[in-house]
Amino acid sequence: MTKISKPEYLSKVKLLTKEETERLLSRMGGKLDRRLEKNKLSREDALALQLELEDEQLQEWRKMMRILKKKEEVKKQEKAKPSSKPKAPSKTKTPAKAKTPAKAKAPAKAKPPLNAKAPLKTKAEPGK
Repeated sequence: MTKISKPEYLSKVKLLTKEETERLLSRMGGKLDRRLEKNKLSREDALALQLELEDEQLQEWRKMMRILKKKEEVKKQEKAKPSSKPKAPSKTKTPAKAKTPAKAKAPAKAKPPLNAKAPLKTKAEPGK
């Protein structure tokens, strides 16, 4: 039998139900699973080692989450702080006057093209 660093995990394994032990065994992988198959470990020792491993992983995950939350809080505080440079005083805007609709304009007369020559004025014939 191998030595387990924390013997309280052996007592936890003895309290597990059949369903809980099956779930724990299904999460077991790698070397631990092969050592169990080759009968180098007893079932209780393997389960205790798996429990210990999962607890360590959970503690690492919680530590990382605390670090991430702290970083997030720092970012929020930085965004909430006003910038160190003073802003120029802003002018207060006066409300714009309501525009009345403009009168309809008559359409503009068509302008002759620039290249076109102006018609010559002819003298009116007398007596007609």
